[in-house]
Amino acid sequence: MSKLTLPVRLALLVAGTMLPLIVFAVGLAYSNYRQDRSEATRRVLETVRSMRLVLDSEVQRMTGGLQVLALGDSLQSGDFDGFRRLAVEFTSQYGGDSVLLLADRSGRQLFSTVTTEAANLPPRNNREIVERVFASKAPQYSDLFVGSTEKRPIVTVEVPVLRNGEVAYALSFSPPIAIFQKLVEQQRPNDQWTVSLLDTKARVFARTPNPAETFGKQASGALYEAMSHTPEAALSTVSLDGVALSSAFTRSQLTGWTVVAGVSESSLIAPLWRDIAITSLIGGILLLVGLTFAVRMATTIARGEMLHDLLIEELNHRVKNTLALMQAIAVQTFRSASRDERTKFEGRLGALAEAHNLLSQEKWAGSELRDVIARALQPFLMSNSDRIRMAGPTVPLSPRLAVVLSMIVHEIATNAAKYGALSNETGRVTLDWEVIADAPKPRLRLIWTETGGPPVTAPVQRGFGSRLIERSARDQLDGEATVDFLPRGVVCTVICTLDEAP
Repeated sequence: MSKLTLPVRLALLVAGTMLPLIVFAVGLAYSNYRQDRSEATRRVLETVRSMRLVLDSEVQRMTGGLQVLALGDSLQSGDFDGFRRLAVEFTSQYGGDSVLLLADRSGRQLFSTVTTEAANLPPRNNREIVERVFASKAPQYSDLFVGSTEKRPIVTVEVPVLRNGEVAYALSFSPPIAIFQKLVEQQRPNDQWTVSLLDTKARVFARTPNPAETFGKQASGALYEAMSHTPEAALSTVSLDGVALSSAFTRSQLTGWTVVAGVSESSLIAPLWRDIAITSLIGGILLLVGLTFAVRMATTIARGEMLHDLLIEELNHRVKNTLALMQAIAVQTFRSASRDERTKFEGRLGALAEAHNLLSQEKWAGSELRDVIARALQPFLMSNSDRIRMAGPTVPLSPRLAVVLSMIVHEIATNAAKYGALSNETGRVTLDWEVIADAPKPRLRLIWTETGGPPVTAPVQRGFGSRLIERSARDQLDGEATVDFLPRGVVCTVICTLDEAP
C-alpha cells in the first residue's frame, strides 16, 4: 500500500474530525425530532380528550333540556298544543334546522315542530333507537341516519317521557349538524390538524377539513380497526384525504360517539429535515473550509520540506566533498608515515563518514543508538556477525551524539581488532547499554566487555585511541569514559548525557 501524501493525510484528519461532529449533530436533531413527536402524540391525545369533554357537555345540555320538557305538565296530560310553545322555544336555541318530535313505541309520530298536522307525519325511520328508549327508560343517542320528515342525514338525542314509571313516548331532538361542525372547527388547533366526529359505526358527521367531501364516509382502515378494539388510542393513520397523520381517538361513554384528531406527519418531520439541512449545510461549509486550509497548509509544508530536502542534499554534498578533500590531504600528509598510522586515520575518517551517511538517511533528524553502533561495527561483523552481541533499549540520539558515539565505538572496536578479543578466532564482545533516569537529565551508560581474547596487559602509557575516547566523552558528550584492562578482557564504559530533543 503506497504511502499517503501529506495533502491526503491532512484532508483525512479534517474529515475525521468534522464528519463525527456532523453525524453527532444530525443524531441530536433526530433525537429532538423523536422527543417532539412524542410530545405531539401526547398533545393530540390531550386534544381529543378535551374535545370529548366539550362534546359531552353540549350533548348533556341538550339532554337536560329535553328531560325538563319530558317532565312538563303538557306532555303528562297529552296537551300537545300547549307543549308546542315550549318545544319551539327549545328548538329556537339551536336554529331553524333543529327538529323536536314525539313518537310512540311503534314509531308513529304524534308531534313534530315541523308541522301542526300530526296525522300527515310519516313514521320514524330509526325504529331501533325508539325501541332502546322504551327498553332502557334512559336517554339514547343515535348514529347518523336519514330523517323521515326532512329527508336529510341527522343524529338524534332521545329521552323517555314517563307516566307512572312507564315510558309513554320517546321525545326526539335532532340538532343541526352545523352545531357539531362548529364545535370541531373551534377545537381545531391549526390548519395542520384533521379533526372528526364519528358515530358508533365510525361514520363521519362532522369534520375539518373538507367536511362536505367526507360527510357520511366511514373511517379509514387502520383507524376503524383500532376503534373496534379499544375506546382510546394513539396511532399513525392515513386520512380520508390521503394525508399521513399522527392520530389519536377517544370514545365518549355518554353518547358512544368518537372524537378523532390528527396532525400531519409532514408538519412533524419538516423541522427534522430543516435541522438536518441546516446542520449539513453548516457542516459542509466548515468541512470545505477545513479541507481548503488543509490543502493550503499541505502545500506550504510540502514546499518547506522540499526546501529542507534541498538544503540537506546540499549539506551532504558539501560534507562528502570535505571528507574526500580531508582524505586526499591526509594521503599527501601521511605519505612518509607508517601504513599503520594511515590506516588508523582513514578508519576514523570512515567512521565519521558512516555516521554522516546514517544521519543523511534520516535527514539529520537524529538516529537510533542500535543503528549507529551497527554502522560503526559493520566492518568488524563481516567475517563473523555472532562475535559481537548487542543488548539494550531503544535510545534515540541527536545528530551530535550519533557522530561522537560512532567515533568512540569505532575506536574501541579497532583496538579490539588489533589487540583484543576481535584479534583472534575465539574472542567475543558484549555491548550493553541502559538509560539512567535518576539525574536531572537522562544519561546513557554503554559497556563494552571483551572475553576470550589474548592475555591482557595494561599499556605503559595511554595511546592516542584511549585519549580520543576519554576526551570525546568528556568534552563532547558531557560524560566520562573509562577503559579497564582486566585479565579476562578489556572493559570500556562510556557514560554520556542524552539530549532532551534528539
